[in-house]
Amino acid sequence: MQRFTVGDYLLTRLQEIGIGHLFGVPGDYNLQFLDRVIAHQDIGWVGCANELNAAYAADGYARCRGAAALLTTFGVGELSAINGIAGSFAEYVPVIQVVGAPASEAQKRGDCVHHSLGDGDFRHFLRMAGDVNAATAQLSAGNATAEIDRVLTTAMREKRPGYLMLAVDVAEAEVAPPAAPLDVAPISSEQARRAFRAAAEQLLGQARRVALLADFLAGRWGQQEALARLRQRRAIPCATLLMGKGVLDEQQPGYVGTYAAAGSESGVSEAIEHTDVTLCVGVRFTDTLTAGFTQNFATSQLIDLQPFAASVAGERFAPLTMADALSELETLFARYGERWALAPHAPLAEAVDEAAYISQTAFWRAMQHFLQPGDIILADQGTAAFGAAALRLPPGAQLLVQPLWGSIGYTLPAAFGAQTAAPAQRVILITGDGSAQLTIQELGSMLRDGQRPVIFLLNNEGYTVERAIHGATQRYNDIAQWNWTALPQAFCLHGQAQSWRVTECVQLEEVMARLQAPDCLTLIEVAMHKDDLPPLLRKVTACLAQRNGG
Repeated sequence: MQRFTVGDYLLTRLQEIGIGHLFGVPGDYNLQFLDRVIAHQDIGWVGCANELNAAYAADGYARCRGAAALLTTFGVGELSAINGIAGSFAEYVPVIQVVGAPASEAQKRGDCVHHSLGDGDFRHFLRMAGDVNAATAQLSAGNATAEIDRVLTTAMREKRPGYLMLAVDVAEAEVAPPAAPLDVAPISSEQARRAFRAAAEQLLGQARRVALLADFLAGRWGQQEALARLRQRRAIPCATLLMGKGVLDEQQPGYVGTYAAAGSESGVSEAIEHTDVTLCVGVRFTDTLTAGFTQNFATSQLIDLQPFAASVAGERFAPLTMADALSELETLFARYGERWALAPHAPLAEAVDEAAYISQTAFWRAMQHFLQPGDIILADQGTAAFGAAALRLPPGAQLLVQPLWGSIGYTLPAAFGAQTAAPAQRVILITGDGSAQLTIQELGSMLRDGQRPVIFLLNNEGYTVERAIHGATQRYNDIAQWNWTALPQAFCLHGQAQSWRVTECVQLEEVMARLQAPDCLTLIEVAMHKDDLPPLLRKVTACLAQRNGG
């Protein structure tokens, strides 16, 4: 009978929380554990070009599958990944980072081994990881199973990364298999639930104008169906912030658009702010998503649901899960909903742009027609993300953006992770030329694995979003001009790909017409003017320039 090791135990637990792939880069401190991964029947190894890209890929995978895992080597590998892990921490994405470390005895002796700082302290990087992980552990043969369970449970409950330092000898230590499943479900207090219901009823029972504003945390905690049920009860005005697009069905009656406070399109902020009660579900107000914190709500009108607590007119109720709070609200919708005003009819505006060249307005109008139900769309921070804010997503479509952490280059490897998580879905990546230059290596991984994403590369000759904030003509916002359409062939000898460069609207529409069901990786370089901005980004960058200038 084959020995059951700490490595096997960890893989068993990873599979239990829904992980089917492990992203990363091999290194000598993780190779023996990696042998266990390769031999595993249900968890596949996904090698990446570098550790930062692997962290981004794991993040994209987790946003589609609920959790992900990342494997790096000690020191050099984990520090390369820490930026990606920090983004997962900031935006509530559970990525389990496994770090292959030097042997336990070498650590105890303080040996001057490679990838260390040479000072005999092997906990430097563990301490660094502490600030960007919900839980960390240095595993030993004696504590491994309990610590693996603790870190994974915490990560899944809090929807944030977890860190496991796994020495080469500990990975091979023999242990017993798990005796029971992990318990990752958060709990509510019945007292808090009753008190919340009474307070919410006092507000909603007297209201005539009620609106719903949902955001990304509702999606992280899987409350899309609960929100849909509320809206079926009454089609009150509903909106999401940019980071939460896809949490609400944007084709369901009542949806008024993407809320961006003072940066919102006409009528959206009025529908959401000018109410007797606004229900905020999983909302985090950040500077870029609110045009510089221009949201305008009175505390007395807010019912605010967060993952582990809720508040009504400023009174907090905890512990109370978002799911239980929404269940109570569904009862109140059934009781009082008929009294509340319906959302105004908001037809999708068709912007008029007669120019032959591809403007931001023309590109996003074409993208709106290109989208299909079930698409996974990734838009990098900058012109892409803020242009995507105006899209009306079809049913089942998901938008992946990273506006809080805002690490440019994130989306290209995240698209690789998303396509790995959902191979049957169409993945659409919209990224800028500046963003793509940071992480373009993962194009090779996409081709190696036979993936078929549709990549729209917006070539506006550099960092247009930075030009809009400061330094419009400064050379630090310029980048090297690449031959983009040649890159798919350059990054993989045997991968299948097709490329186009389009400069006019008619060319863009012709290419899009061919890509309803792409049969290989497709890269479309879209030439744009470098000073052209989506309307929302113009408003946001003006606010950021003012704030950054004091």
